[in-house]
Amino acid sequence: MAKWLDGGGLMAECIRNHDWAKTPLGAIDAWPDVLKTTVALCLASRFPQAVLWGDDLITLHNDAFSEILGDKPLALGRPFSHVWHEAWNDIGAMTRRALDGEAVYIEDFPLVIDRHNRPERAYFTFCYSPIRDQDGQIVGMLDTVTETTASVVANRRLNFLDDLGRAVANATEPDRILAITTRKLGEHLRLSSCAYAVVEPDQDSFTICGDWVTPGSPRLLGQYRLADFGRLAVQRLRAGLALVINDNFSELEPQEAATFQAIGITATICMPLIKDGRLTALMAIHDKQPRAWTGYERALISEVTERSWAHIQRVQAHAEVREAMQALESLNATLEQRVEERTAQLLHTEAVLRQTQKLEAIGQLTGGVAHDFNNLLTIIRSSLHFLQRPELDDSRRQRYLKTVSDTVDRGAKLTGQLLAFARRQALSPQVFEVGPRLEAMADMLDTATGARIQVKLDLPETPCHIRADLGQLETAVINLMINGRDAMNGEGTLRLHLRPDQLMPAQRGHAGQPGVFAAISVIDSGVGIAHELLERIFDPFFTTKASGHGTGLGLSQVFGFVKQSGGDVQVTSVPGQGTTFTLYLPQVSPPETEQSLASAANAPVDSRPRRILVVEDNRDVGSFTAQILKDHGYQISWATSAEDALAQLHMTPQGFDVVFSDVVMPGMGGLALARELRRTRPQLPVILTSGYSDAIAEGGHQGFAFLAKPYSAEQVCQLLDQVLTQ
Repeated sequence: MAKWLDGGGLMAECIRNHDWAKTPLGAIDAWPDVLKTTVALCLASRFPQAVLWGDDLITLHNDAFSEILGDKPLALGRPFSHVWHEAWNDIGAMTRRALDGEAVYIEDFPLVIDRHNRPERAYFTFCYSPIRDQDGQIVGMLDTVTETTASVVANRRLNFLDDLGRAVANATEPDRILAITTRKLGEHLRLSSCAYAVVEPDQDSFTICGDWVTPGSPRLLGQYRLADFGRLAVQRLRAGLALVINDNFSELEPQEAATFQAIGITATICMPLIKDGRLTALMAIHDKQPRAWTGYERALISEVTERSWAHIQRVQAHAEVREAMQALESLNATLEQRVEERTAQLLHTEAVLRQTQKLEAIGQLTGGVAHDFNNLLTIIRSSLHFLQRPELDDSRRQRYLKTVSDTVDRGAKLTGQLLAFARRQALSPQVFEVGPRLEAMADMLDTATGARIQVKLDLPETPCHIRADLGQLETAVINLMINGRDAMNGEGTLRLHLRPDQLMPAQRGHAGQPGVFAAISVIDSGVGIAHELLERIFDPFFTTKASGHGTGLGLSQVFGFVKQSGGDVQVTSVPGQGTTFTLYLPQVSPPETEQSLASAANAPVDSRPRRILVVEDNRDVGSFTAQILKDHGYQISWATSAEDALAQLHMTPQGFDVVFSDVVMPGMGGLALARELRRTRPQLPVILTSGYSDAIAEGGHQGFAFLAKPYSAEQVCQLLDQVLTQ
């Protein structure tokens, strides 16, 4: 009976067992074909859908639609107007439009509905589509709907926080910050009042020093005692917990509720600020009517409170820094005494700034790369602070200098990983034999993996050459080997294989590229990767490791590097047995370097001072680069644009030995400048530098020497020496 209902889930069984003879639809066997077909399609869909039949819009729906109904009474077989009676004034007209033949579509439509034994505001995107029979007559409609409450609320929160951030951005006084915040919060949540208070050292007396109230609501300014508001308020606020009351008449003792009622408050959320273990301030929102505070309202007042305190701490810290700087400028004959006073001020300022950073970090959405860079900047800032101390001994000074240097390298590595994933990394490809490089990497990993993990290397008998960026290749292979080591939980076999003369197989639904490739495989005997995760492992910041044990950028770097190098990466895995990553990189013929090396060795040595034209639009970078090159004995001219560089080249009779140019500049870029000089001055070497460049990443260096930012003075001078001796 009713085979067309088979496979339709729970609601199909409900439809099969329903007594339809008592409804306008009649017995199920007598239903018209168009109704059966439409209902069958609805039941087979995982998208929430309901079929509404006839003039009464009798309801039939699928399993997914049940989630939208919530705890409502059974909707099956009932008129749609009865199912959604509380919202019919809002949606009734739209159903009539659908029955008149119009397809109705609306996004993020707000409705107040009752599906959990209480009214709630929810948002829906839905489409009412007319259903026609074989004669073209409209016999019902199809309701396709999805709930968008979560996204609408999230966007509403973000828009409010952005608006609040802009409103207080230039405020420098705590009272001004809090006045703006309470007004914005009160208007956004449609409150009766919103206030902030300072708690006295006894942690009982407090003064409401600022408030916002709607017309007709009493002002709240004045002095109060926390104990008068009840034991619950004392216990929670002193413990640093939010006080949430929906209706003080029903939730508090009469005398405690009376304290709230005396100032026009029935419902409240009060947020405490705990500093050095003591209750120091309060921020609260109120309603003069009973109010069931929503999760959105609770979360928002919590986040706004944390941001407000953080902003206040920050402006206070900045004010102290400004005052300290003014005091420093007024140093005179009493220098020693003033230095002692200034040192004390700086120590206090440092403590304030440190607390500001903690408070500011609370409630902010951080992740992935922002988190990593904040860590790196914290290390650099702290180290530089200690380096400014005059009493710092030499050994500690050297340690902090090394810390800064190492942290800069880590930051450069992180940006390199991001650029590699985006395929915007400026690679420096070279031709080299890959076997010895893999052997060196295997030896290094063998010493770092522990005695219970065997590292096995399998290389071909004949040399195999590839053209790739050696540094990026080493980073990619080591990333894969470390991931393999971690997947084996300290025991197993890690294999590194090289196979030359390979054809690239099809990858991720795309045909393999033509040509000959070297295949580098990293094979572990670990836990493997679940099939459903294989498509996500190359996504940036996706990681299966525990928090703090990886950024999720390693495999992104591998993928971006290989694709940018003209190759691809293949991954196969069997859960419980292990994983194999294979990098396919273009294989090339061995380089012929003997003649060029001999020519370089026989080149005459020019001992005259070398003239360098530095082209850099950023004045800080340009000034710094010019200075370090001068300190290394070069004669320097600095141009702030490519056009300026061409003018200087034209006006300098003695000429230049090298042009050292940034890539990304207003007007003519560095790569265009280099091509112009290659055309007009083919004997003049050009070195390009950039931290990010589409032109470099997509088009390569085009034969020009390249130095990636960030660079050190040593790297600049080494590359200049190399170019000048060629």
